[in-house]
Amino acid sequence: MSVITVGTMAFDAIETPFGKANKIVGGSATYAAYAASYFVKPVQQISIIGYDFPEEELESLAARGVQLEGVEKVANKKSFFWKGLYHEDMNTRDTLVTDLNVLEDFDPRVPDSYQGAEFLMLGNLMPKLQMSVIDQLKQKPKLIVLDTMNFWMETAMPDLENVLKHVDLLMVNDSEARELTHQYSLVKAAKKIREMGPKYLIIKKGENGALLFHEDKVFFAPAFPLEDVFDPTGAGDTFAGGFIGYLAKTGDISFNNMKKAIIAGSAMASFCVEKFGNTRLRELTKEELSNRIQLFRELTSFETELELG
Repeated sequence: MSVITVGTMAFDAIETPFGKANKIVGGSATYAAYAASYFVKPVQQISIIGYDFPEEELESLAARGVQLEGVEKVANKKSFFWKGLYHEDMNTRDTLVTDLNVLEDFDPRVPDSYQGAEFLMLGNLMPKLQMSVIDQLKQKPKLIVLDTMNFWMETAMPDLENVLKHVDLLMVNDSEARELTHQYSLVKAAKKIREMGPKYLIIKKGENGALLFHEDKVFFAPAFPLEDVFDPTGAGDTFAGGFIGYLAKTGDISFNNMKKAIIAGSAMASFCVEKFGNTRLRELTKEELSNRIQLFRELTSFETELELG
């Protein structure tokens, strides 16, 4: 089972209460590909980079089974760059710099070798570009997952509404779900979003976990409690990569298996935030991942008999 991941491969400059990193590799597709590669191979990347993107990063991704034929390299432009400052609660941040650079010219192309992929992860991008990737696929994937953000809701809503009709699962955070639907209740927001097209919805709540909605069913998974969160950048993309990677590994897109996939994604995201950038994802071992998933199991299950009345 192969997975196509679409999104940015970029540089980030980050400052948090725990320190700062002036220029590290980031981007939605980078995080998603690393996370997915722990569960399934190949991961087929579609992105765009500039002349300054480090060759050793491409080699590291390739060594993990990430195929890079769909990554366009522009010889005379720099890679996308983002600079952000996180507040004390680590849930809010200020964007200080956004340099689109090569992203201004991004016209994603699906290589012939990627055709027939069973799973598609559309990272946060302009909705027209997300729709372009879907249109290029000769065979509809088993599952199409879409990530988006409030910026596109405010600047490209008609295009976003169009792409939502063609995807199976939408991932947004709680504030984005409310903005998209103008509903404060997340249950009402979930119902309205599913009427827009996606049969499944995941609402990410950061350190408070994630909710999965399908028909009249709801599943909640907590985030793993950590002593220190050094850098939340990329945690959502890592969650998405772990989620779709697990589904691709098992080939099962039932609601019950999506519950397990959310735990897999949450475990991956919990490692991502432990160090700046993708450092932790690059050094993670399967034993560490297995142990943390087991800790999630212990965190979320109980057999206590409750006495009532």
